[in-house]
Amino acid sequence: MTKEDFLEGQTLLIDKPLGWSSFQAVNSIKWSIRRKFELKKIKVGHAGTLDPLATGLLLICTGKSTKTINELQGQAKEYTGTITIGSTTPSYDLETEVNETFPTDHITEALIVETTKQFIGEIAQAPPIFSALKKDGKRLYEYAREGKEVEIKKRLITITAFDITSIQNNIISFRVTCSKGTYIRSLAHDFGLALGSGAHLSSLRRTKIGDFNVNNAITTEAFNKLLNLNSKENL
Repeated sequence: MTKEDFLEGQTLLIDKPLGWSSFQAVNSIKWSIRRKFELKKIKVGHAGTLDPLATGLLLICTGKSTKTINELQGQAKEYTGTITIGSTTPSYDLETEVNETFPTDHITEALIVETTKQFIGEIAQAPPIFSALKKDGKRLYEYAREGKEVEIKKRLITITAFDITSIQNNIISFRVTCSKGTYIRSLAHDFGLALGSGAHLSSLRRTKIGDFNVNNAITTEAFNKLLNLNSKENL
């Protein structure tokens, strides 16, 4: 690809690694393009944030393609991952330590599968307190880290598929297809409550955004190689 290709606009399918923020992935791509073509600036943005503890598909748009970000963000998304039942964390995932444990002896495979039906369709979901959403000009995670309780309004989201793919002891593997604005961490938390126990999200991977599939994505390192850049110089 040429400098003009990136300036005119590209939609890059990037497989975000574990531990990276979406911002870090965007910066890595932006740095690579600027360095390769000796550009002082170029517009680069992503269509839908992935938490650092999540991996998978991140759509990164360059140049004029950044105008399509809102449209891309609105498309349905598919995730796979694992939910650990019997314990909760304040962040609803592994960002924070387990704060409570719950009995699981009453939970059967049949109950797990039956309970997923409660979450199909349009449902009201409260975002996790450990999120970047703003309330009164302040990020929710800032309130959480200060130990302050805030009222979080529920919002309507749509889940079109919630499939259980395997159950190993207290770890449930799943596949979910959902609308924009869905928090899989909140789904895991609410799922645990619906089971009469507790749960938290223990792994997450985004596999699809609309017709875009992570199977067609590349890593940031592979992108650097496409541009004939030394990946070690980009760290």
